[in-house]
Amino acid sequence: MPKAGIIYNDLKPIACRAAQDLKDKLNSCGWDVCMTTGIGGILGYSTPGKPICHTPIEQLAPPGFDDDMKFAVVMGGDGTVLSAFRQVAPWGIPLLAVNTGHMGFLTETYLNQLPQALEKLLAGDYEIEERTMLSVQLLREEVRLWEALCLNEMVLHREALTCMCHFEIEVGRHAPVDIAADGIIISTPTGSTAYALSAGGPVVTPGVPVLQLLPICPHSLASRALVFANTEPVTIYPANPNRLVMVVDGNAGCYVLPDDQVRVEKSNYGARFIRLQPPEFFHILREKLGWGLPHIAKPTSVELP
Repeated sequence: MPKAGIIYNDLKPIACRAAQDLKDKLNSCGWDVCMTTGIGGILGYSTPGKPICHTPIEQLAPPGFDDDMKFAVVMGGDGTVLSAFRQVAPWGIPLLAVNTGHMGFLTETYLNQLPQALEKLLAGDYEIEERTMLSVQLLREEVRLWEALCLNEMVLHREALTCMCHFEIEVGRHAPVDIAADGIIISTPTGSTAYALSAGGPVVTPGVPVLQLLPICPHSLASRALVFANTEPVTIYPANPNRLVMVVDGNAGCYVLPDDQVRVEKSNYGARFIRLQPPEFFHILREKLGWGLPHIAKPTSVELP
């Protein structure tokens, strides 16, 4: 019996109902179905008194989700999609993302289109798009205190009511650089349309094998966004006396003390998106963010008599 998974946002009644309906439909077609909520992929918050507050990356998969699973369907918004990929990426399970949220930038289809999507899914009429994910680790005296899989971005920034921060950053084997800013973003191409875009970074198409480093509100005209090969690991040393806050995928994270290190590198696990039609990134940019819409000229002025 083939096996499929369903991950849904249990805070949204519409997603709960749709998940149960989908399970019943798949069961009637002879599929074994494992259901879970996206809560298992939500990252924990650490505190200075309890710095170790995470589940190892390989242990986030829900019961029944393994490499025998043909695909999984995730129902929710972008936050649920990010959470779901942390749950399934170590097993390489492809996800069909169904939007029951608002923006739905990462989703493939809408709930009212699910019957047609399911037909294509069961017929195997789809493509799989691979996206880069990051491994993010907090180290203290070479002891790993916190880790997470990341699809969008890692952000390291100052706490409220503290001063601008200094960061010493090593990219691969290149000479370290010093950046004074409110924070630092390390972004994947997928994350280039998220926080990195708001911070002034460029949009990067998903297939380009690069990462971005972006200072947040830098105190120098020379501190601009840097795009570099995703084979280069990044190590960040906080060069200031105050603790910092690290947030991954806008979800959760941990405190970073002055002597800690943050290491970010391309993960061995990738996000596998099910695409029901050939991916068209520019269409998504236009539909969701208004990029490339045709310019409408102003009407020619007419002289009044």
